[in-house]
Amino acid sequence: MKTFDVPNRSSVSANNQAIFDNLQQALGFVPNLYAAIAYSATGLEKFLAFQNAKTSLSNKEKEAVNLVVSEVNGCRYCLSAHTVIGKMNGFTEEQIFDLRAGTSNDAKLRALVSLARDVVENKGKATPAILDAFFEVGYNNENLVDLVLQISDKTAMNYLHNITQVPIDFPVAEPLKRSSL
Repeated sequence: MKTFDVPNRSSVSANNQAIFDNLQQALGFVPNLYAAIAYSATGLEKFLAFQNAKTSLSNKEKEAVNLVVSEVNGCRYCLSAHTVIGKMNGFTEEQIFDLRAGTSNDAKLRALVSLARDVVENKGKATPAILDAFFEVGYNNENLVDLVLQISDKTAMNYLHNITQVPIDFPVAEPLKRSSL
């Protein structure tokens, strides 16, 4: 099987070199999965614009979606990265495990991650009762569209890592006990 080395600054396009510089300045490093996107001369810029676009979902809601989608898609890299980011957004370790399992003690987050999990597991289809519960807790059509866009953002990254298997450069997230799913 082909291996995917992590490209370094000198091996990517000039446009991606500038993005690497910005990431280095903002984060202190260039995450390996972002570096892998830089194999495409235009992919990293497109992806970061999509990922950083405005949304009706809060940062906590986005991280909740990132965690459950990464769990369903089996992406260890994204689970590791979003465990760190989830903690930065105020989630405890226990809350992160709950979100990864598609649940939460918070009714609104529970409806959100339940629907996200359902959509991923059912390849874009939603169980009517789960979709109804999403709307019943106060989400609206704008939130639904933004949820699907967030799922697509994370699914792209999950798939890229699942294919490339670039090294995880975050503290590795503990596996979720399968009984939780």
